[in-house]
Amino acid sequence: MFESIRKHTKIAMFLLFLLIIPSFVLVGIDRNYFSGSSTVVARVDGHDITQTEWDNAHRIESDRQRREQPQIDAKLLDTPQARYATLERLVRDRVVQAAAQKMHLATTDARLARSLQEIPQIAALRKPDGTLDAEGYRALVAAQGMTPEGFESSMRRDISLNQVLGGVVGSSFATSAQGLAAIEPLFQRREVQVAMFKAADYEAKVRPTDEELQAYYQEHSASFQQPEQINVEYVVFDIDSVRSGITLNEDDLRTYYKENLSRHMGKEERRASHILITAAKDAPPAEREKAKARATELLQQLRKNPADFAALAKKHSQDAGSAAQGGDLGFVARGATVKPFEEAAFALAKGAISDVVETEYGYHIIQLTDIKAAREPSFEELRPKLEAELKQQQAQRKYAETAEAFANTVYEQADSLQPVADKLKLKIQTAKGVTRTPGPGAVGALANPKLLEALFSSDSLQHKRNTEAVELGANQMAAARVIEHQSARTQPFDEVKAQVRQRYVADKAAELARQEGQAKKEAWTEKPELAKGLPTPIVLSRDQAQGQSRAVVDAALSAKPDALPLWAGVDLGPVGYAVVKVIRIMPSEGINQQLVKQMQQQYTQSWSTAEGLAYYETLKSRYQAQIKVPRPSSVQSKIEN
Repeated sequence: MFESIRKHTKIAMFLLFLLIIPSFVLVGIDRNYFSGSSTVVARVDGHDITQTEWDNAHRIESDRQRREQPQIDAKLLDTPQARYATLERLVRDRVVQAAAQKMHLATTDARLARSLQEIPQIAALRKPDGTLDAEGYRALVAAQGMTPEGFESSMRRDISLNQVLGGVVGSSFATSAQGLAAIEPLFQRREVQVAMFKAADYEAKVRPTDEELQAYYQEHSASFQQPEQINVEYVVFDIDSVRSGITLNEDDLRTYYKENLSRHMGKEERRASHILITAAKDAPPAEREKAKARATELLQQLRKNPADFAALAKKHSQDAGSAAQGGDLGFVARGATVKPFEEAAFALAKGAISDVVETEYGYHIIQLTDIKAAREPSFEELRPKLEAELKQQQAQRKYAETAEAFANTVYEQADSLQPVADKLKLKIQTAKGVTRTPGPGAVGALANPKLLEALFSSDSLQHKRNTEAVELGANQMAAARVIEHQSARTQPFDEVKAQVRQRYVADKAAELARQEGQAKKEAWTEKPELAKGLPTPIVLSRDQAQGQSRAVVDAALSAKPDALPLWAGVDLGPVGYAVVKVIRIMPSEGINQQLVKQMQQQYTQSWSTAEGLAYYETLKSRYQAQIKVPRPSSVQSKIEN
């Protein structure tokens, strides 16, 4: 049936059109066709959170993480656990938002201004006169896809929400005694002797018969199962493959250079000197008039003898930073000074002197001493950068145009990937032993769960047709087909006999080591004098393991010292067994007090975090927060709503 539909696609589409449209006319179109799922996934304070809101929040969170970590594996952002974490954050935000509203927490303009100034990127936009570069600020928030108004509204909301938990977290504390009691065990030292019973030393004693190996194989047959595997071929279509096939026209490149030259040019700079007679912006009018009159008087002197500018600046300018240099301010570009000063300086001809210019600092007389024109880089100088930019632009356009052709070709000519490879000049790649789940450290197309799901679909396995075009990430698609399929099977005993023997010997040797170690521990506990030939005593602490395993260190330091010496046994699994004799507890020595202080601070922070979480749990209960979908397990492939 599917083969018939594939061969008569247009006819099938026409029939479906005739069947579907009348149903819309008779029944109507429900708004959920367009608005998405309205399934309630959580509820906070009587307000629902829908599946659509959850999906949107997760998309925004995924986009944010991709911007911050461009190299992140896209599949990690779409796991059931990642999606559930987004839902938990969404519920947390709604709980805190409800609390902020009920507590009537608001953010004043002054508090918002202080918070904005604490952001380094915004603080860097401050001009020398203290004002904010408005254009730079607008560009900064635009890069986050927001307007200044929207960004500030979001900041107000975040500040209000932070006050809910901030009051609890900020006021919590832990005493020094509590901190020391918690961290002191970390520095405890104990003198011990460790007797090791290594499994490897007992392997020679294990001589299994064929019957024992057969029995072990039957008991552990699941360990010798080979998973379902396929051999595949696949093609990847991405923006890099499009860009590599683009050849730029020289005329187009030169036209692009002319159109974008201003973007790559530096700024014109002007060197100016000034004489400043200060007058505060909020000074009485009489005081400002007096300052202006003084500046006018100096200007009249300069009109008569412009060569005296430097001398008059040294003598009369009240700008302490430039007066000693004859008023010289050096080269400045647009945006580096207050607006009235900038407009006057950039309107002067070289050597000219301005009229009296009023700014918030007082009254200036400006002399333009030099002009440094904006440097115009040559075409050849900019060629590599322009080529990269233009190729990227053309590749973006061509990718959008060609992506549909890629998807259509792999579907319409489903028996082979060769047609799409020839059409778009793509390389057909192959892989063997591909399983349903990507192996550890897997990267590339075959690490994508959606492509693997398509490859292991019944249609793909039975008919070995191309999968549909699967989107791997931004500007990247792939399609694949199965060449050979091997079902899951238990490997025959003869095929894995060597592995069976190796595992049997390792298990039995570890068991022998454990049995002898336990027997020695019991004997030495009853009669310590029998413990002869033990290794040289060593001093263990949590930060000085002396080459011992973590299990041995934990056993030595956690054993209750009711009576010394004491004995502890440690099962090391396939490695063997250890018997630890704790001889004495030694005082801590040479502890770095700075480290102790840092750990006490960490303890206090952990305590604050714990109190914040406890308060949040109280708020969840108060506002009846409920998540109506189950938490995914580590092996769950999807959340069932």
